[in-house]
Amino acid sequence: MKILVIGSGGREHALVWKIAQSPLVQKIYCAPGNPGIAATAECLAIAVDEIDDLLAFARENAVDLTVVGPELPLTLGIVDRFRAAGLLIFGPDRKAAQLEGSKAFSKELMAKYAIPTAAFATFEDYAAAADHVRSQGAPIVIKADGLAAGKGVFVAQTVAEALHALKEIMVDQAFGEAGRKVVVEEYLTGEEASFFALTDGRDILPLAACQDHKAAFDDDSGPNTGGMGAYSPAPVVTPALYDKIVREVVRPTIDGMAADGCPYCGTLFVGLMIRGAEIKVLEYNVRFGDPETQPLLMRLKSDLVPLLLACARGNLGQEKLEWHEQTAVCVVMASGGYPGSYRKGFEIHGLEDAAGMEDLFVFHAGTALKDGRIVNSGGRVLGVTGRGQNVAAAIERAYQGVAKIRWEGVHFRRDIGRKALERRS
Repeated sequence: MKILVIGSGGREHALVWKIAQSPLVQKIYCAPGNPGIAATAECLAIAVDEIDDLLAFARENAVDLTVVGPELPLTLGIVDRFRAAGLLIFGPDRKAAQLEGSKAFSKELMAKYAIPTAAFATFEDYAAAADHVRSQGAPIVIKADGLAAGKGVFVAQTVAEALHALKEIMVDQAFGEAGRKVVVEEYLTGEEASFFALTDGRDILPLAACQDHKAAFDDDSGPNTGGMGAYSPAPVVTPALYDKIVREVVRPTIDGMAADGCPYCGTLFVGLMIRGAEIKVLEYNVRFGDPETQPLLMRLKSDLVPLLLACARGNLGQEKLEWHEQTAVCVVMASGGYPGSYRKGFEIHGLEDAAGMEDLFVFHAGTALKDGRIVNSGGRVLGVTGRGQNVAAAIERAYQGVAKIRWEGVHFRRDIGRKALERRS
């Protein structure tokens, strides 16, 4: 088989790494890819939103399956285009991708099908939204409705902060069209977890739970990022909660989407807030998470390719999953200053040393090749992912890998996995 993976981050490197292990696969392409991915796949100079060029390439090169990594091409309708051309592709179509593309759409679906989530209201008028915030008080959560590269969510601790966020989104238009509408939500407390499931639009195959670390600095302090590390499994998701999430969130979401005329096929990623036995949905994403995919796929024993094919073909019902019993921990190494401004172009040292370690893999995210050297080119640069027999061993292995890698200004959190360790102790 020939497989095309679309994307250029750590998630896509993890997908390519896992897909390459399948005996079904002879050739992998990745558009646009990165220097780490280039060791396994042929990278193409095609951006993720150049749908016409991606379709032409898949046709001309007889690609058997296309796997979409990021949300942007999904919301632009890449799946619709490929399916219309008779090509097999993994991911939701444009209508179903509204689950991530519009927070108002997802909240209304949850309200309609009694899926547990925070109380909310949506607004297209700044004055009305501001009046609502004043009546509700703080803390409160303000979200730009559309895609904002993970930056359109504000957890406001005061009314003044909330009003400033509304102004930034709706008046200053900091996120463009994504901020034409806002969702104002009840503030939730508890512990966050990420839950993934594969689906063909009818049958579902739940995956292992993960936990991400959004804040830039230790002890969950500092601004939110795209994710500074993750681990799997997440002990906050007990077996009883796992079943509850499938029963009360995943199943009604998939059934509700089908009932509303937009059946959902692909990966469903549910961001959850957990407090005791209570679960509430924070958000949906319509693709694998980043950095959750890295530890998730490090633990997946099953061949991923038959699962992706079964989703795309609509016959997932017969598939089963096997997992390595080990824990996996991913530590993100970022450019200094991220998620704010940062300098790039610094040579990354120690990659070969880390590559020689057992039970460790370094996934590339924001890297580039410059004069034959691998340099940092993005905010999140590497996802150093270790496996171990337990949480402590996996944490130790990941940080042993981190210790071998360096570049000017490198930043990483030193407490990834601590919550899991505390729950196990």
